[in-house]
Amino acid sequence: MWDGPFYRVKRDGYEICFVPGAGEDLDEVCNVDMWVIGDDGDRWSGTVFTLDQVHRIMDRQRQAVEPEGDYWWCWDGLIVRVAGVQSMVKVIDGLVAAGEHETVLRHVGPEENA
Repeated sequence: MWDGPFYRVKRDGYEICFVPGAGEDLDEVCNVDMWVIGDDGDRWSGTVFTLDQVHRIMDRQRQAVEPEGDYWWCWDGLIVRVAGVQSMVKVIDGLVAAGEHETVLRHVGPEENA
């Protein structure tokens, strides 16, 4: 469901919050920031990329003669095969079920109220 700029997917015990681009087709998303937020408020963040998107990034960097054109890394990046939020949700659900989201994603703790 849309909540302002966020697309939220509620699950039992957690939710996944995506930040797609304005007007971006959710079935075509190939690079998106996201959080897994536990019912206890604990959060893990990451950026999900498709393999094709990583290739496009590296090709663009190589054309710009940047060193990153020969490699690519992202600290809290998750690379998936298939574009689209629903495909990404399936992958993230599997990570959460196995507890692997705590290793793959960056732990950012609970949101602090100011």
